[in-house]
Amino acid sequence: MNFSLYIAKRYIFSNSKNNAINIINRIASMGIIVGAMALFVVLSVFSGLKVFSLSFSNDIDPDLKISSTFGKSLLISPSQESKINQIDGLVSYSKIVEERVLFTFDGKQEVTYLKGVDANYNTVNEIKKTLYNGVWLKPNSDEVVVGYGIAQQFSMGLLDYNHYLEVLAPKPGKGNIENPEEAFNKMILVPVGIYAISEDLDSKYVFADLGLAQELLQYKPNQISGIEVKMAKDADENAIVSKLQTIFNNKITVKNRAQLNDSLYKMLNTENLAVYLIFTLVIVIALFNLIGALIMMILDKKGNLKTLLNLGTEIKDLRKIFLLQGTLLSIFGGIIGLGLGIAIVLLQQHFELVMITPTLAYPVVFSTENVLIVLATIVTLGFIASLIASSRVSKKLLD
Repeated sequence: MNFSLYIAKRYIFSNSKNNAINIINRIASMGIIVGAMALFVVLSVFSGLKVFSLSFSNDIDPDLKISSTFGKSLLISPSQESKINQIDGLVSYSKIVEERVLFTFDGKQEVTYLKGVDANYNTVNEIKKTLYNGVWLKPNSDEVVVGYGIAQQFSMGLLDYNHYLEVLAPKPGKGNIENPEEAFNKMILVPVGIYAISEDLDSKYVFADLGLAQELLQYKPNQISGIEVKMAKDADENAIVSKLQTIFNNKITVKNRAQLNDSLYKMLNTENLAVYLIFTLVIVIALFNLIGALIMMILDKKGNLKTLLNLGTEIKDLRKIFLLQGTLLSIFGGIIGLGLGIAIVLLQQHFELVMITPTLAYPVVFSTENVLIVLATIVTLGFIASLIASSRVSKKLLD
């Protein structure tokens, strides 16, 4: 067995004759254990909050969204649709028309997105499970599904034939229009459902049939705003994107969920990094106890070290004893702290011990990535702290 490692292990598992040093060692060990546990729990909580925050947009955002690189719309031919159906890993797709229009109801007005969708839309998005009231719209009808926020703003109910929901969209074209009323295409819509996802999304879309949206915007039958795609779980995203670009002659832009919600992902990742750095700073402060404990151990074992030096042990090997001792303490403390942190996270996942509301448990996610991050952080910082403390061993000190 390596000489320095053997001595380091003996120093870890044997008590010093000086009781104060034993207390300092225990405090240093507890600091490492608590720091590792706290860092893992906090990272797991933020992973849970990230999943929870993204779950709202995931109900309405597809795996991939295709839009035109040049202009607001694109044309799709039957041969292109046939080629899309043949792509491996692509489960289904839905053609959409999306445009900001004016909605009026009982004297109230709101500008938001009209989203025309085809019959395949429910196979691409899990929009039906977000229905708060009513039913999903029927194909080839004047029915619409509105958000809870819009319904509240309009004080609107379902199937209200005494008041009409009207949509107005500017007519395409150039030149002056003498009569302003002729500048808009108008349609009367029938709300049959209300969806509820989040405060922002509940006021963003009014869903309608694809044909209705095309007629309102004076689109051709094969003219659409984009295509939403659902992929298989094990599908190669890059390969699918490459095939789609080939089908549309590189005239489209393809975005995944992260790119569709770029600002949200950046905000969540920035928060996660900030919390990690703050708790890493707490661990750094805790590791000052480790440095102090190792220096006290060096002073306590000064006589033994002098004897080893006289027997021919080199200074670098004596330093290595305390470097290994501190590193091993960090590893053991990190493993124990991780074990406690994992237990807390799993208990919260299975038994919902901490609640945000009476029906919503505080979200946590167990992640192997977080385990590796915490262990790497503890071991790296522990090694640096041990290196600083072990550098105190010198020939001058022992002489």
